[in-house]
Amino acid sequence: MFAELRRRNALKRVRPGHGRVLKPFRRWQTLSRSLLSLEPGDGAVWTVEVLHWKQLTTEDGRPVAHLYRNGAHHAESPVPAVFPVPGGVVEVQASAFGLKRCHHLPDGGGERRLVPDPDSGEGRRARFGREHPVASRWIGIGVVALLVVPVLLMVPQLLEAATRVPPVAERFGTFTSPVELPWWGNVALGLVTAAASTERALRLRHHWLLDSVG
Repeated sequence: MFAELRRRNALKRVRPGHGRVLKPFRRWQTLSRSLLSLEPGDGAVWTVEVLHWKQLTTEDGRPVAHLYRNGAHHAESPVPAVFPVPGGVVEVQASAFGLKRCHHLPDGGGERRLVPDPDSGEGRRARFGREHPVASRWIGIGVVALLVVPVLLMVPQLLEAATRVPPVAERFGTFTSPVELPWWGNVALGLVTAAASTERALRLRHHWLLDSVG
């Protein structure tokens, strides 16, 4: 019920397009632009474009997703977005590091991810996964490990901060975290976490805890 209500609210945010022509993907846009397409069977090609850098210019910090039909701007919506297309909808969700989700949900059930542009970051990562499946799998495992470490370091520090609240300290006492990183350690950890989360975003993978630490 909650998912259906959220989808209805997202549909209300969709605005009509301007008809402008979709620009080709440039190599220097690898991490700043996502471009994924779908052919639902109506004879048209539907393409979703998200310019991630533009979220820095919006009031709420959310990027805008654009929907193109056969290369012409058809609609736009703030992310998370839900676009109606023939025979279903396209859902688009993003994080601070890229896309979390860009899937077609047919009316009959099921879902499938849209196909990324070959030159995009998502397209290049998908091609690497097809050509080097073993290496891709190990990279994925390593990235998860890199994201687990910040979580383990964060928990005791959060616990210490919570026990310093007077009512909590009076009832349960205080806790001193055994983890205390120097400033350069926190900076390095932040950079590693951002890189790992970006790699997962290129595969449209997201976990509410692991990918939210950075």
